[in-house]
Amino acid sequence: MSITAGIDVGSGAVKAVVMRCGEEGETLLAHASSRIRRREVSKVVDEVFQSAVSSAGVGEIHYVATTGEGEDIPFATGHFYGMTTHARGAQFLAPAARAVLDIGALHARAVVMNEQGRVLDYKMTSQCASGSGQFLENIARYLGVSQAEVGPLSLEGTRPEMVSSICAVLAETDVINMVSRGISTPNILRGIHESMAERFARLLRSLDVKGTVFISGGLSGDVGLVAALRDALGKHAGATKKPFDLTTDDLGIATGAIGAAIWGGYRYLKVGRGGTAWTANAANTATQSSAL
Repeated sequence: MSITAGIDVGSGAVKAVVMRCGEEGETLLAHASSRIRRREVSKVVDEVFQSAVSSAGVGEIHYVATTGEGEDIPFATGHFYGMTTHARGAQFLAPAARAVLDIGALHARAVVMNEQGRVLDYKMTSQCASGSGQFLENIARYLGVSQAEVGPLSLEGTRPEMVSSICAVLAETDVINMVSRGISTPNILRGIHESMAERFARLLRSLDVKGTVFISGGLSGDVGLVAALRDALGKHAGATKKPFDLTTDDLGIATGAIGAAIWGGYRYLKVGRGGTAWTANAANTATQSSAL
């Protein structure tokens, strides 16, 4: 048995989890996350990591695994690629998942994996950022609504106004024009969601996806976007092709961190990496107690 931590440093937020990993499986002990918001990333990492460790109530961690942009965290034991961690984290949260759509602050990617969580294929969006979390956050700020309100408001839209451009700057100009024409906020948000969903649907259809698709990342909790994606995939399923089964979880934003912790536990237990990666000293700060 091992106690492992996973830290996912994204473009917009830092997520951390603490897990117990063993031969019989994995158990999530605690999780924490925080937006970066122009703050020093290292300070956000320390804050989120300490919060997760405190909630877990552990005094030592055998392996600290990072993913995303977390390669340079000084007290980390090892680093794992984001596609690998999201694939494994998705299967922890949804065991039936055979693909994951990770929608982050700056890009989206679709990953296909086998039943062991190993990556078989993947594709990323290669277009401008109008299909990203940062773009949607900018639009919400312009419309004067919170991130939590975006999804529910989108579901209220009955006459969505589609965004014509894939360029984030031009798409924002589209939204300004919509506001000046008196288009309601729900219809603007639903139109944006449908535009994003069409792009994500094309991304998924370009891969050989079989089974459940898990939605991860910062936009996994956006109910309006998830509904629009479900509709977009259903429209093009055809008479003989079953539409994708979409699912997500309240911990979808922490998927990468969960996967990192699980792979860290596997490496610790199976590959023979021994020692203690982290202990809490009197000041309750992170210290690297042994080089693994």
